[in-house]
Amino acid sequence: MPCALSPEQIHATVAFHGHECPGLIIGIRAAELALRELGPAGPDLVAVVETDMCGVDAIMVLTNCTVGKGNLLHRDYGKMAFSFYRRGSSGFRAVLRPETRVDMDREMGELMGKEAANTATEKDSKRLVHLREELKRRFLDLELEDMFSITRLESRPPRPARVLSSLVCEDCGEKTMESRTRRFQGKTLCIPCFEAVEQKV
Repeated sequence: MPCALSPEQIHATVAFHGHECPGLIIGIRAAELALRELGPAGPDLVAVVETDMCGVDAIMVLTNCTVGKGNLLHRDYGKMAFSFYRRGSSGFRAVLRPETRVDMDREMGELMGKEAANTATEKDSKRLVHLREELKRRFLDLELEDMFSITRLESRPPRPARVLSSLVCEDCGEKTMESRTRRFQGKTLCIPCFEAVEQKV
C-alpha cells in the first residue's frame, strides 16, 4: 500500500528538513511503520537510529522523538536501520532492503560526484533529478514490508535519560557531564581536552 501518511504530515516533514529527497522519504516510511506498529507519537515512544542521514529529521517530526527528550538515540553505525520501542514493552528493528534501490546507487553516486566536482553536464544534472524523483516515488509506493526487513526485538528499550552531576574540566574550566569526563594524570578532563593530551601518535 502506498504511504498512508497525510499530505500535511509529509509537507510538515519537508518544511522542517528543508527539501524533499529519497533519504527523507526513507525516514518518512520508517516513521509510518513505527506509528502503524506501536501507535501514536508520545513521550513513551523511543527511536534508535543507526544513521545520521536525512531520514532522521522525518522520524523526529512524525514520531516526536528527539535527542533532547532522550527518546531519540543515534548509533553511528552508517546503516539504514531504525529501531522503535514503546517504553515498557518490546519493539522492532527495520532495515532498508538493498533491492529497493533497484541498482540506482551506482549511477546516482557517479552523477552526484560530478555535481560535487562541478563537472556535470546539463544532461547529467537532468538525469540525476530524474533518478531522484523516480526513487522518491518508488519509496512512497512500496509496501512497508517490501521496503524494510523487519525484526521483532525482545530486548527492552534504552533506559530514559538521567540528569547527572557535572564536573569542571581541570584544563579548559568548562562544566562537563560526569559520565563524559576522563581521568588523566590525576586530573579530570572533558573529552576534547583528554583527546588533546592523550594522543598516541
